[in-house]
Amino acid sequence: MTSSENRSHFSASCCGVTEEARAKINLALHVTGQRADGYHLLDMLVTFADCGDRLGFLPAQADAFTLSGPFGEALAGDGGNLVLRARDLLREQVGALAFPVHIHLQKNLPIASGIGGGSADAAATLRGLMRLWGMSLPAEALARLALTLGADVPMCFESRPLIARGIGERIEAVPDLPAFAMVLANPLKGVSTPEVFRRLAAKNNPALHLARSLSATGDWLTAIGSARNDLEPPARELVPEIAVISQMLQAHGALITRMSGSGATCFGIFSTMTAAQEAAAALHGERPDWYVQATETASGGM
Repeated sequence: MTSSENRSHFSASCCGVTEEARAKINLALHVTGQRADGYHLLDMLVTFADCGDRLGFLPAQADAFTLSGPFGEALAGDGGNLVLRARDLLREQVGALAFPVHIHLQKNLPIASGIGGGSADAAATLRGLMRLWGMSLPAEALARLALTLGADVPMCFESRPLIARGIGERIEAVPDLPAFAMVLANPLKGVSTPEVFRRLAAKNNPALHLARSLSATGDWLTAIGSARNDLEPPARELVPEIAVISQMLQAHGALITRMSGSGATCFGIFSTMTAAQEAAAALHGERPDWYVQATETASGGM
């Protein structure tokens, strides 16, 4: 039962336990097949940015959920919010340990934008509530619970550079992935993930072979540049602004540009954080109606 599920200016930083829900960036996303149940098989190189949503958790007399942030209003009244689902599923697992809690979500990332916002929020809820409730789950049980919430939730729970395969549940850490200066840009237009997959020209594409690329060049940027996002061409058909964003990032000095997830967020990798900040400022000046954010990604040795 939830006593309050509304927008609030209550700050997540005021809470007893806080968790960052970092933006998930698909540096590469290869669609390699499709299971009989309809789920697509993927090879993904994933990293996480130092920007994202923030969640706070406090003991309460009754369950409460409040929202703030630039994109909080878009979630108001969403009874199926992944934060609430994560809370309820975890409570089923731990029983009496799970006292009532006030959860506050500061929603800084655009909704349904291909950077794992909802999945990262769910993963941060699991981490935060386990800390607040003073409990933990066996790794296998936690992995099953996270996957129940969504294919991206297990990797968002890790929140570190990784390769994810299958539907996202087979995770391998990438400890030598460096940090990157990056600009994220989104035209604030929704993209239907099912429609993107429906429009895929091929669903049995070549797998991700990072080790081969790295052994040939020894350079991460070259290896990432040789990879791809198979969902980008169909997403561009649905939202032409994705191609425009890529062109604008390149014009402002991006070394690599690509769409993340099923879109519509695109990223550009820059040589320095100063270059990324200057490019973000220029893009924001040109398109103040878009979401634009300079950020830095986590290194594998974080």
